[in-house]
Amino acid sequence: MALNFAKAEFARSAGTRDQFLRDGLPQFAFAGRSNVGKSSVINRLLNRKNLAYVGASPGKTTQVNYFLVDGRAYLVDLPGYGYAKVSRAEKERWSKLMESYFQDEAGRITAGVLIVDIRHKPTADDVTMHTWFRESGCPEIVVANKLDKLKRSQVEPALTLIRETLELGEGDLLVPFSAEKGTGKEELLGLLNAACGR
Repeated sequence: MALNFAKAEFARSAGTRDQFLRDGLPQFAFAGRSNVGKSSVINRLLNRKNLAYVGASPGKTTQVNYFLVDGRAYLVDLPGYGYAKVSRAEKERWSKLMESYFQDEAGRITAGVLIVDIRHKPTADDVTMHTWFRESGCPEIVVANKLDKLKRSQVEPALTLIRETLELGEGDLLVPFSAEKGTGKEELLGLLNAACGR
């Protein structure tokens, strides 16, 4: 039975590896640059305005945040990377926390969702995160957010650049998405449900 993503609640924030949830439920791990609209994508999927924090300034997600979906799976909001104006020590803490999550939780990640900005070439940090997902062995879905900011004629060239930069093959999943308008929402929900049903 498909998960009801509209039925979601905050479960836990983990600031250290011993706080990670390990109860055997599937986990959908969401990652992206600090200013890519990750919280907006999550809120759109869950049909909520502010369940995942949307900050005026990037870098508000500083811990691994777990949202329980339909009592049967977790949507995991990973700390944003690459942009936030925070101290080097804090960035290193985030980085270690992310590394711990991928090392410890690799077998528990049901699907990885990498959110990139459709208007720009993926950054070196995006490529690193893409590599982490691949090395963890979980299926990965690349979500190209901010689709509403492009003209129709710009969409295909933008998607081609993302495919080339991340070296995506024919079978790799790339979803054009607009957190603003909801475009791509049903496709992404379908892919997450399919990953959960494997």
